[in-house]
Amino acid sequence: MISSSIENHSERNVIRVQLRQNLVLKEMTDDEWLALESQLTVVDCNKGDVLLHQGVHEMEQYFVLDGILKRVVTNAAAKEMILRFADERDVETSYAAWRLNTPTPYSIVCVTKARVVKLPMPTWVAFMDRHPKFKATFEYEVMRLMSEVMAHTITLHLLDAPGRMARFERRPPVSINGTCVAARMAGARFLGIVERLHLTPDDLPGLVPLAGDDDDVVLFRRMDRGLDC
Repeated sequence: MISSSIENHSERNVIRVQLRQNLVLKEMTDDEWLALESQLTVVDCNKGDVLLHQGVHEMEQYFVLDGILKRVVTNAAAKEMILRFADERDVETSYAAWRLNTPTPYSIVCVTKARVVKLPMPTWVAFMDRHPKFKATFEYEVMRLMSEVMAHTITLHLLDAPGRMARFERRPPVSINGTCVAARMAGARFLGIVERLHLTPDDLPGLVPLAGDDDDVVLFRRMDRGLDC
């Protein structure tokens, strides 16, 4: 990745025009632009470059000029799920995590050769606080993106529901104090869930996870039939 200021970039005039077309910045006045431009950095990226790593606290705001970015989350087993794509005139952000003071829940990666303009998240937030109209537009866009990601994630879970049930049914039952339990995880984590839900031995047979990855159970329902140990 190659970084420079807008003023020092060989294509600075094109970059300024593209930024004025961004969905968040398109209403910017000349005075507002002058206040922001000196704080921006242009980044020319190659395919596969990582702009933001999952699990970090140092965050930046990105405005996409060219190319395609993807927001991707990786679990402990190194399995990846793409949450969304962003292209020219779009934004990419970890604003919600910054507001909540939590680590970034995903990475932002270049799918193609790309050019973005970025600035540190605290600097962007300070700018929005001085210019409330941008804050309202930006926060609306963040909420819209979160809604789209949620709908996309739910769709993926529904599409994979038959496979999840098939993988579950292949798992052998787990016996706890002589009681047969259908579980996609065993040991301390499963026992911990049983304890937190205040389940008795009579409650355990036939618990079926409805969602979650292979190492997680986030929701249960009961089955009418028991399972043979």
